[in-house]
Amino acid sequence: MRVAQQRTLVQASGEGSVQARCQALGLARSSYYYQPRGESALNLELMRLLDEEFTRHNFKGVLGLRDHLRQQGYAVNAKRVRRLVRLMGQEPVYPKPRLSVPGQGVTRYPYLLRERVLSAPNEVWSTDITYVPMAKGFLYLVAVLDWHSRFVLSWELSNTLDVGFCLQALHGALQQQPAPFIFNSDQGSQFTSQPFQQALLAAGCQISHDGRGRATDNAFIERLWRSVKWECVYLNPATDGRHLYEQLQADFTYYNHHRPHQALKGQTPAQFFAQTPTFNHEQICLTNPA
Repeated sequence: MRVAQQRTLVQASGEGSVQARCQALGLARSSYYYQPRGESALNLELMRLLDEEFTRHNFKGVLGLRDHLRQQGYAVNAKRVRRLVRLMGQEPVYPKPRLSVPGQGVTRYPYLLRERVLSAPNEVWSTDITYVPMAKGFLYLVAVLDWHSRFVLSWELSNTLDVGFCLQALHGALQQQPAPFIFNSDQGSQFTSQPFQQALLAAGCQISHDGRGRATDNAFIERLWRSVKWECVYLNPATDGRHLYEQLQADFTYYNHHRPHQALKGQTPAQFFAQTPTFNHEQICLTNPA
């Protein structure tokens, strides 16, 4: 008997404990499993509002986001907001105590892009993860971006914050283009993990990490998230994961091939990426400090 049929029979078998219901139906107690419940409709609505506000003002902490929800008419406390923000994987920008001490087995790398003048595609790539709400539920999005051209090389969706989908995005980018000279990311656990760092070193990249509490160190991809959310995700919330994938596929195609960039003098990222000679790893750029 299928688990779904067993669950229906047990639920419809009247009062009494689950064990007594299973015995009455001749079912083993171990064959009846609890089906975890997802977030409530109210919590999903709160997460959507929190994400919109955090995208606008990423310096707000739990109390600031709580006050924002209260202004919108939601009687929420800090405990609920803290749990939802942690579930979304969002962290505000503010000075934190003793967070400069690296965790066990984590190799930290300096930030290599300060005052660096970019000259070509494939010179610097960066990556980041963001929370993406749907009409029901949510997923996480990771992307790999070429800094010089703003070209999105690859992206992946996942329902968990493990390192696997980040590695898939990295390998997808490396299959399309030669490895960059510098690869920049924040100090999230996915990007400081040994599998991710080993993949970068094996490809011949120099690893660069954002400084603690410095959101502007990875400003280009943060700006990408703002464009994706306000021009696509928030306007038409996806009904499920497949719908969201199709939406993002269309949006990234538009972003890369049809959306002119003011910083690129009116060209699209794809045009600028194709017309500019790629970075030569053998050349020494005296204007760019190492």
